[in-house]
Amino acid sequence: MNIKSICVFCGSSPGSKSTFELTARELGLIIALYKINLVYGGGQNGLMGAVADGALENGGKVTGIIPQHLVEREKGHKRLTELVVVGNMYERKRTMIDLADAFVVLPGGVGTLDETFEILTYKQLGIHNKPIILLDIENYWKNFDGILKTTVKFGFTSPNIKKLYKIVFSPNDVLSALN
Repeated sequence: MNIKSICVFCGSSPGSKSTFELTARELGLIIALYKINLVYGGGQNGLMGAVADGALENGGKVTGIIPQHLVEREKGHKRLTELVVVGNMYERKRTMIDLADAFVVLPGGVGTLDETFEILTYKQLGIHNKPIILLDIENYWKNFDGILKTTVKFGFTSPNIKKLYKIVFSPNDVLSALN
């Protein structure tokens, strides 16, 4: 698969451990070094800002997608290659999904979980067949597997769900997992 752009879903907060931001910044660096366009939520705070800064500081191209009502709240990043301001959250997700050849998901809050379940659902339904990689920092995604196992156990999800995404534990493993 020829990956020209990676959408990174992640939190607009830094999280409770410094390893979250450090890993996000390292992922941005790796994306830039491989000349892959980073597509993300457009904010300058938290993990969003860290992944964008990691890419920008290493010559990467970064496209941020942010709804108008979050430009101030999430502090729209001022140094991006391109900042696209959209009307609402639905347009944000739709635009990010359309621009991506693959998805990498870092830790985040309810919004990040929403984005993760949406792209997983779309893949399950055959709407896209793009790779989905969860970058597990500090065992953040450990319970994600558990909740999906529960949906399988009770007959709400096919056991094949596990084949639709991969979990890796280092930014260095992301690109190899995409192949």
